[in-house]
Amino acid sequence: MRSLIFEPFSGAAGDMILASLIDLGADSQKLRELIESAVDVSVSVDRVDKKGIDAVNVRIDVPYETHSRHYSEIVDVVKGVGLPAAVEQSVLGVFKILAEAESKVHGLPLDKLHFHEVGQKDALADVIGSCFAIHELGVDAVFTTPVNVGGGKVHSAHGAMAVPAPATLEILRQSGLIFYGQGSMEMLTPTGAAILAYFAKPLEDLPRGIVRSTGYGAGDADTEDPNVLRSMMMDVQDTLSKDTIEVLETNVDDVTGEILGSLFEKLLSVGARDVTIIPATMKKGRSGHIIKVITKPENSDRVARELMKETGTLGIRVISTKHRYVADRRMDSVDIMLGSREFTVAVKIAQDRSGEILHMSAEYEDCRRVAEQMKLPLKEVIRRVEEEAWNKFL
Repeated sequence: MRSLIFEPFSGAAGDMILASLIDLGADSQKLRELIESAVDVSVSVDRVDKKGIDAVNVRIDVPYETHSRHYSEIVDVVKGVGLPAAVEQSVLGVFKILAEAESKVHGLPLDKLHFHEVGQKDALADVIGSCFAIHELGVDAVFTTPVNVGGGKVHSAHGAMAVPAPATLEILRQSGLIFYGQGSMEMLTPTGAAILAYFAKPLEDLPRGIVRSTGYGAGDADTEDPNVLRSMMMDVQDTLSKDTIEVLETNVDDVTGEILGSLFEKLLSVGARDVTIIPATMKKGRSGHIIKVITKPENSDRVARELMKETGTLGIRVISTKHRYVADRRMDSVDIMLGSREFTVAVKIAQDRSGEILHMSAEYEDCRRVAEQMKLPLKEVIRRVEEEAWNKFL
């Protein structure tokens, strides 16, 4: 799987992302012409030395900036550029992430939202150029390792704020990107965060694979460590995502069925990912149960305490695992016609890192509701929904 992987150990900004993509092989002349035709800026590309690392440096020179922009103005600007359809969709997607983060932070609806820093022409240039470059490189998937957000405070139109800036933090929260703080300045900008959030899936570690090329994009700051964003083009051999889990296991022989029945929801509510209860024959021929709980390592203590409180068990085995393979999951919906009525039913879609669909399943509660209203067998409704899902999404 041909994959683009970002390593933001020195943070990320829009110009750093664009520069690293040029160093990977995106056509700098084509990008310069595209950006300058889309936005009233001039673009220069050269190479600089950052603490011994040879990196591409992109400068966006803005002749003037008249005012902050409303979100609707940015949408109109992007749609008026004449970008390829896929690139336009990506640019609008990045700015929607920015807009939704700002909307949440300021408590304003999108139609009343206006941008300060991220609405400027250089940000438009960075986003348009980065989106075009990623599409031009023709990758199957995009990933990012944990992002260094920096530390200290950042000065904005709203005054001094702790790093990460509120909008950046909201983007990180919504996207699920993994991050950490190291340094005394802002290392991750809202624009950089939004580009990564739109395109990249988070990685805790680099996957197995063969590196085909590398790129370094220079940041503006001179820091103790090289202020560069590294990107790689890899042929990734792992097509499934991984996560780290622990399995908690205990035997009980004096717990009633009613307690076991309520145990599922209580364990799930404190962090369990899955709960399995297996009937077993215990010592001296007594009947009992083996309880197995899958959880993330950081939740193990809380889950174990709840298991002890509810069952009275005095010991819980912890079975560590290196990792497990997991399918990436997302929710969508399909519309089905039953008789003269149309129903919208949620479906869960499992896919690998490249986006290939592995499995689709109809959401039980939606199907049960439809089956009751139409007086149909539940299994028939599920069959119809999943058949429609395969036809729609495959």
